[in-house]
Amino acid sequence: MTEEPTLRPYDPGADRESLWKLKRAFETGLGAEGGDEKAATYESKLTDEYRREWLAWVDRCVADDERCVTLAVADGEAVGYVFVLPERLAFVWDAAVVNELYLDAAYRGSGVAEALLEAAVDLATEQDLPLERLLLDVDPDNERAYAFYEKLGFEPWGEIVAREL
Repeated sequence: MTEEPTLRPYDPGADRESLWKLKRAFETGLGAEGGDEKAATYESKLTDEYRREWLAWVDRCVADDERCVTLAVADGEAVGYVFVLPERLAFVWDAAVVNELYLDAAYRGSGVAEALLEAAVDLATEQDLPLERLLLDVDPDNERAYAFYEKLGFEPWGEIVAREL
């Protein structure tokens, strides 16, 4: 880490490959938190088709509000991002939603993740929300992430349950 990261909006024309590289790291990191089976599940979804569809979805969200994706950039490289769902999707959870937050391990503990989350809070406070709340999904087994969010004032609110289709 040589240069202090700066934050800027994602540029779909210039940043697609960088964002996808970070997204891959985000997904494989999630998989690594849960053993071999979970790792294989997360890795298997990262197909070319998924990449195209995910980047197209990002483009649609950014078209709604260019601040939906904020990058952390250091030495000309994207090292992290936060992805907040656009306001038109606020009724999914009746709140603003941090869809994803990821930071390269070399920058964790440096204050960059806090700055990314603050960008998410700034955007969320400007959204017209049914409930004045910003939420995100965090694996309770990821103790480091859970402690990070707790330190920044996040607390449990409901519980997500799922079933395979």
